[in-house]
Amino acid sequence: MLAAVDHVQLAAPPGSEETLRVYYTDVLGMTEIPKPPVLAARGGCWFQAGPVQLHLGIEADFRPSKKAHPGLRVTEIEAYAARLEVRGAKVVWDDNLPNHRRFYSEDPVGNRLEFLEPSGTGAA
Repeated sequence: MLAAVDHVQLAAPPGSEETLRVYYTDVLGMTEIPKPPVLAARGGCWFQAGPVQLHLGIEADFRPSKKAHPGLRVTEIEAYAARLEVRGAKVVWDDNLPNHRRFYSEDPVGNRLEFLEPSGTGAA
């Protein structure tokens, strides 16, 4: 029986780790967590904020995820969007999900990220 999502993995191109570190730590406010040595040899990097983990794995024929994406729940979404914008990340608001405020952004290698916060009656 499924109990929880342990992590979400996104792909990244070879040599992008430093750019990803800056984005996921400085822009999103996550903390880099160590990869086990046998996995670290493959490249990539892992990040965590509270119980949320995002793993970035290196893929030789990388193509960014433009449709598939993690949905990341945030608090104080307006302030979080402002944080991203002031750090140079594009924020695209979308009001098509009832009872939620949400926006999309992209990491520096082009992977789509969704940020959302329940609002109002019926929010889950």
